[in-house]
Amino acid sequence: MCGIVGIFGHPEAAKLSYLGLYALQHRGQESAGIVSAEGPTLTRRGGMGHVADVFSRDVIEELPGPIAIGHVRYSTSGDSNPANAQPFLLRHHRGPIAVAHNGNLVDASIIRGDLEADGAIFQTTTDTEVLLHLVARSQVPDVVDAIVEAVRQVRGAYSLLFLVPGRLIAVRDPLGFRPLSLGRVDGAWVVASESCAFDLLGAEKIRDIERGEVVVIDVGGVHSFKPLPASRPAPCAFEHVYFSRPDSTIFGQSVQAVRKRLGAALYREHPADVDLIVPVPDSGTYAGLGYAAASKIPFEMGLVRNHYVGRTFIEPSQQIRNFGVRVKLNPVRETLSGRRIALIDDSLVRGTTSQKIVQMCRDAGAKEVHLRISCPPTIGPCYYGIDTPRRDELIATTKSTEGIRRFVGADSLGYLSLEGMMAAIGGNPDEYCTACWTDRHPVPLPLEGEGQLKLFEKTRR
Repeated sequence: MCGIVGIFGHPEAAKLSYLGLYALQHRGQESAGIVSAEGPTLTRRGGMGHVADVFSRDVIEELPGPIAIGHVRYSTSGDSNPANAQPFLLRHHRGPIAVAHNGNLVDASIIRGDLEADGAIFQTTTDTEVLLHLVARSQVPDVVDAIVEAVRQVRGAYSLLFLVPGRLIAVRDPLGFRPLSLGRVDGAWVVASESCAFDLLGAEKIRDIERGEVVVIDVGGVHSFKPLPASRPAPCAFEHVYFSRPDSTIFGQSVQAVRKRLGAALYREHPADVDLIVPVPDSGTYAGLGYAAASKIPFEMGLVRNHYVGRTFIEPSQQIRNFGVRVKLNPVRETLSGRRIALIDDSLVRGTTSQKIVQMCRDAGAKEVHLRISCPPTIGPCYYGIDTPRRDELIATTKSTEGIRRFVGADSLGYLSLEGMMAAIGGNPDEYCTACWTDRHPVPLPLEGEGQLKLFEKTRR
């Protein structure tokens, strides 16, 4: 769960990277970083927290040069600490190199073990550092060839940006798990995880970077080649359901439009005799609009989200019921009181948050609460870059739909089917990654275990 952005050929490359990261903040809130290049010198600044917390005007001024890459992180492998904040910057026998990574390498623990046995010393607990070791150990003279050699040795999900003096290199894995696009602004080149970053920069989206493609940008322009083995496509369907911003276009489709179609399909499969359609903001808003349009039932924002909640907050010593959810969501009593509502959300993972939201609506006077989810039950953890819980924490692995309904306290519960979801997305299930709903993984896992692979599993506090 990360966002990456790269700028080549702009006198304010670091500032544009900073703005691009603002647009991609939803993809990671743990840390933010930028590396810029001026001549042979690469400079890095970064830290823990949101983009606005990490970068001031003075810090941006410390990042000179016409080339830059940026990263926002929400960890799926490795602990949440400053050492793991990207982009990483190091010096090897070819000179300085920086990397920003969105995705997850399923075989990183095995490769790391081999490297450590051979004397390698690691500074972080992330899978991304494995790639840098492989690049550094390559004996080929050109760094682009070394990068290709390195990614050929790993398996999993990776959208990557490398920065070396005079060159920006973008790489997307052969299955295309995570989005990555190429754009143009004021004569400069832009690479970003989502098109919403281009919109903020006033850039034109040129195209998506293709599966298995390596794009090298230098003073001679854009050079593209596809040195990675062809494979089945497996873009992440959850990007459409939840992760990407609704104003983005990813995998060739408008995220907002897809979510409205998901909501309409959800109504066709699970209609509800209710007075109001109420989304769980912000993730359920567009599915709720689609459900309302298909049902012709009024749509109301019966829950209001606080957009200014940080990563942590201080709880009162005297317990307040459902405090954590209430900090982020508040019901509108005048809207909910005495009404039968269809509560629309994008997904239901552990069930604990849904339980609290359902109870919150009842406490605000809702007469009936019918929960509708715009994707199938989540039965498998993600190994490709989305932070999902361990298998034994996924409520759908231990309870039936009726059991989940009783647990969350809803009057009824309906999930969108896999077939309905894929029809709304407009794709063949065999051409997307749907592992979190099917537990069928497009890249086989080399180790048994739950959640992220053991060596890189996040410390649970």
